[in-house]
Amino acid sequence: MKLPKFLLADNSEFPEDLFVVHTEYPRFILNVEEEEVEWLDDLEGDDEETMADEATKVVEKAFLWCEEELAKYDEEEDEA
Repeated sequence: MKLPKFLLADNSEFPEDLFVVHTEYPRFILNVEEEEVEWLDDLEGDDEETMADEATKVVEKAFLWCEEELAKYDEEEDEA
């Protein structure tokens, strides 16, 4: 099965939070509201500085993707 790179998620136990799940390496769950990241893959072993830069870039992409997705939802509501 092919998965999207990013998924939006929520949970009734955390009603105020919105999550982005990154399904490719390095996999992580981003709590958008709290701006916290839970890494699902071990990032050690490679050049730590390079991995830190790549991790920062992919988290920034996740925030941008989330903003774009939420804007699409807003557009759909405005059209309805």
